[in-house]
Amino acid sequence: MRYLADHHISPRTVAPLKAKGFDIYRASDVLPSDAKDFQILELARAEGRTVITQDLDYSALLASTGYNHPSVVSLRLHNNRPEHLATVLEKVLPAVEADLQAG
Repeated sequence: MRYLADHHISPRTVAPLKAKGFDIYRASDVLPSDAKDFQILELARAEGRTVITQDLDYSALLASTGYNHPSVVSLRLHNNRPEHLATVLEKVLPAVEADLQAG
């Protein structure tokens, strides 16, 4: 699976996932820091990546496009420390991979 982390996802979340072999990078690595959500969705769609975000707007935006891809993982956790998010994602992403690929 390939993942694209939204601007709100810390590099301290992405780095441990990369170190574990996840194909992930942050949107801000290739897009301007003020890139709009739809630009991030389009990048993910073009590259076949799943968006990882803490922004609830992505689900509504995706629904409004009529697209069934990219998939979006919306994180809403009580503990938002970057290291904790990385640990949670490391466990959850492989478990939901088939669902994410299906859209």
